[in-house]
Amino acid sequence: MGRKWNNIKEKKASKDAQTSRIYAKFGREIYVVAKQGEPDPEANQALKVVLERAKTYNVPKAIIDRAIEKAKGGGEESYDELRYEGFGPNGSMVIVDALTNNVNRTASDVRAAFGKNGGNMGVSGSVSYMFDATAVIGLEGKSSDEVLEILMEADVDARDILEEEDAVIVYAEPDQFHAVQAAFKEAGITEFTVAEIVMLAQSDVTLPEDAKAQFEKMIDALEDLDDVQQVYHNVDLSE
Repeated sequence: MGRKWNNIKEKKASKDAQTSRIYAKFGREIYVVAKQGEPDPEANQALKVVLERAKTYNVPKAIIDRAIEKAKGGGEESYDELRYEGFGPNGSMVIVDALTNNVNRTASDVRAAFGKNGGNMGVSGSVSYMFDATAVIGLEGKSSDEVLEILMEADVDARDILEEEDAVIVYAEPDQFHAVQAAFKEAGITEFTVAEIVMLAQSDVTLPEDAKAQFEKMIDALEDLDDVQQVYHNVDLSE
C-alpha cells in the first residue's frame, strides 16, 4: 500500500492548466452529489466526502459554493456516473470513473485514450476485482504510533497505518472514513494531506522504463478528458 497519494496530488496541482481542470471537475462532482441528496454536507455524507477531498486539493470556496447553490436552485444539467475498466502496457490495470452528459462521447474518448497508448478497454468486472474501495487519510506532524493511539482511544479500526516520507497515511474501510477524521479532529488535527475514498490496487506492479513511459502517457490522456473524474491503477510510478 505504499503508493504516495500526496505526491500524486501535488504533481497534478503543480500545473496551472491542470489546476483549473481539477477545479472544474470538482465543481461538477459537487453539483451532482449535492443534487442527488441534500445540499448540506452534514445531511449528505457523500457530499461531505467530496468536500473533504476538495479541501486537500485547495479548491477555492467560490467554486464549492457555486456548485452547491446551483444544486439548490435545481440545476437542469444531468450527469451519468460511469466506470470503465481496462488494461495498459504489460497487463497493467486501470479503473476510470466518469461523470458525463453524453455517454457515447465519453465511451469513445476513453476507448481512444486507451487504444492510442498501448492499452485497451475491458468489460465490466475485468479489473475491479483486483482493487478494494479504501478510505485514505494522511496527516503530518504525528508518528504512526501517535496516530494508532488516537484511533485506539476513539475505538476506530484501520486496515493499515504507514509512514510515508513526512506524512502518516491511514488506510481504512470506506465506512470508517468519517470516524477516522472525527477521531483526528477530536485530537486537534484538522488539516489533512489526503482525505478521500479510492479504489486501491491489492498489489502494485513495476513496469520497465519504456512501458512505464507509455503507461504514464496513457494515464495523462485519460485524466485530461473533461468527463473523467478519477483514474486508479496498479502501477508503481515512484522514482
